[in-house]
Amino acid sequence: KADAAVCSRSRRAQLRLCLERLKGLVPLGASAGRHTTLSLLTRARLHIQKLEDQERRALHQIEQLQREQRHLQRQLEKLGMERVRIDSIGSSLSSERSDSDQGES
Repeated sequence: KADAAVCSRSRRAQLRLCLERLKGLVPLGASAGRHTTLSLLTRARLHIQKLEDQERRALHQIEQLQREQRHLQRQLEKLGMERVRIDSIGSSLSSERSDSDQGES
């Protein structure tokens, strides 16, 4: 029976320690006075839900930005290919002109 009482006190002490740690992690708002265990656990649950919502929104935004980055990368590659084509057309025009310039001299 004495062992059971010691275990019970130990569990209660452990619970108090965990609740104190939880108070440090959960924003308690303006009424940061004394909180019941239920109110602390309720605030912790709401805080976790808020963090999960923020994480979902952040992941969605990351996905959108990655799609946009891929789209812009494709556009950049397309512009690069067009530039090479234009450069080669300009180069061939330039060499044709120089050929005709040599014929005139």
